Amino acid sequence: MRTLSDIAEEYDFLDADERYRLLIELGRELEPMPAALKTDATLVRGCSALVWVYPTGDADKLHFLADSNAAITKGIVALVVSAVEGLPASEVAAMDVTAALEPFDLKNQLSSNRTQGVPNMIALVKQHAARIASG
Repeated sequence: MRTLSDIAEEYDFLDADERYRLLIELGRELEPMPAALKTDATLVRGCSALVWVYPTGDADKLHFLADSNAAITKGIVALVVSAVEGLPASEVAAMDVTAALEPFDLKNQLSSNRTQGVPNMIALVKQHAARIASG
């Protein structure tokens, strides 16, 4: 998975259509999420598309599996995951993920339908991290 800074560097040079393509590409690069993990417990609420996030790894180094039934939304969740990938759970639990994603200006780049679930994606990732950090 690409780092958030690498993605941001590329994103800066792209026009709006190319940014959409980059998000779709990021979604395609996600590690496949087994269907058995796509449950009500891993479902992100409040998204216009179906989105699932499942934590793996441990307290020292988080890893997330994520998926969506919509290509752009899958790219957005890939962006959220890349912001926290490989970090300690305690760091993610305390992290301002929204601030980390600000360089992408998603609210102005995408429709409100596509971005309405982003805060919920972030909240679920942080909840998982807090749970894992607390043991």
